[in-house]
Amino acid sequence: MKCRSVALVYRGPASLPGCPEAVAKLLRSSRFGFDVHYVGPKEKVPLSTSALSGATLYAQPGGASLKRAYRHLRDHREAIREFVQFGGRYIGFCLGGYLAGATPGFALLPGDTDQYIASPRATIASEDNTVVRVCWRGRERTLFFQDGPYFQVHPQAPVTVVATYPNGTIAALVSRFGEGRVGVVGPHPEATADWYVDAGLRPDTGLDLGLDLVEAVMSS
Repeated sequence: MKCRSVALVYRGPASLPGCPEAVAKLLRSSRFGFDVHYVGPKEKVPLSTSALSGATLYAQPGGASLKRAYRHLRDHREAIREFVQFGGRYIGFCLGGYLAGATPGFALLPGDTDQYIASPRATIASEDNTVVRVCWRGRERTLFFQDGPYFQVHPQAPVTVVATYPNGTIAALVSRFGEGRVGVVGPHPEATADWYVDAGLRPDTGLDLGLDLVEAVMSS
């Protein structure tokens, strides 16, 4: 029998309740048949070099403050970088996208991140839960959004831009890091219908886009 690929999803003080669970649900629904495990300081499996060595993908879900989250994760920075450098996959949603950047973060991207709401001609000005329009592979879609990042890449960097915001900044991309691949997204394609309802928004999930990002990250 073929072994299932292991995906690790961080759950702990650098995430918010509901975010790891939504990412885990998305990964389990993908065609890759992931055996999903949560990792974190209070989980059965701690985030460690040993845990990463047995995994195919590491997912960093949404959370709150970047600086606070990085304080909890900075001791794992080199283990995560080494995991991806030698062929692992990293996928980051919202805060997980910020953490793929460098100031502060894991420095997995050929560039850095910043707040979309602070970018020129941003269509959103508040950190509150809302929705944002994106152009995802040429199609306009609406996704759950809560102060997510946009991605700044160096000129000529070999990245695949998966989605852009209305002002042209990058909302989702896939890039290489060493022998591995990194996929990041500013909005929340993994958000389930209850996220929208709880925020008083019209449910319009983008789970198909989340699966598309997983597919792109896992491709060789």
